[in-house]
Amino acid sequence: MSYQESFLKYLRFEKRCSDHTVVAYKKDLDQFEEFLFKTVGDFNVLKVDSKMVRSWVVSLMDGGMAAKTVNRKITSLKSFYKFLLRQELIEVTPMDSVISPKVPKKLPYFVDEGSLHRLLDNGYFRNDFEGVRDKLILSLFYGTGMRLSELVNLKDSDIRQSETLLRVLGKNNKERIVPYPRSLNNLIGEYLNMRETEFGNNSPQFFVTSKGKPVYHKLIYRVVYNHLALVTPLEKKSPHILRHSYATHLLNRGADLNAVKELLGHSNLAATQVYTHTSTEKLQSIYKQAHPRA
Repeated sequence: MSYQESFLKYLRFEKRCSDHTVVAYKKDLDQFEEFLFKTVGDFNVLKVDSKMVRSWVVSLMDGGMAAKTVNRKITSLKSFYKFLLRQELIEVTPMDSVISPKVPKKLPYFVDEGSLHRLLDNGYFRNDFEGVRDKLILSLFYGTGMRLSELVNLKDSDIRQSETLLRVLGKNNKERIVPYPRSLNNLIGEYLNMRETEFGNNSPQFFVTSKGKPVYHKLIYRVVYNHLALVTPLEKKSPHILRHSYATHLLNRGADLNAVKELLGHSNLAATQVYTHTSTEKLQSIYKQAHPRA
């Protein structure tokens, strides 16, 4: 077994990373090794130095790759060499002196409150099984801030209707409890009744396709994109935009930053603070309109 295979096995079975994450790590490591074969020729993974890594980073940047993507690839290499260090296969990691390129800060896109209320309240969804399911999908995204993978993997047992709470299994199998709007209980009940009538009550997942099979990422993405296109001109119309909207609207209405961090399942506050920029812009706008000296 190669060093890379051992590392990927460690990610999958010990770190319990998702298949998507393992595939991404493998792709990054393969790309790095391909670069070394082209520039160095025959090489030993255990004898890679920081100069080789920096050359790879420079080649990625010169090729027009975004700094955020380059940083993700650097993170993959750091994890790989940290693994080799723990296995005592190397004494020093070549990643210590590798500096990640700066990523320009981007404010998150979000859909305004009025547009989302219009979408969810004004008859944009059909009354058949798919229409009820699709409305519930968008309502849960906006009502809980959950990620795409979290919604796809949602099970009946994760929904506690009497308490209006969801059990969400997030990144690295980290579990969190998230409240949802009580008004959604009627929609959840309607969806479950229609699902049972159409397909029985033996689905391993909460959301199913029109054929009774578990939903998948592309289907959910398409559902969200097609419906958001009805109410917003934003170029990005993904489930993550609804997550951004959820966080931004909570903060705009005075929610505590630490509480929003817990609701989103962020591991550190820095990831949540990006939403405060949008809230600050709104506060500045209100201030300029309302203060006599502004």
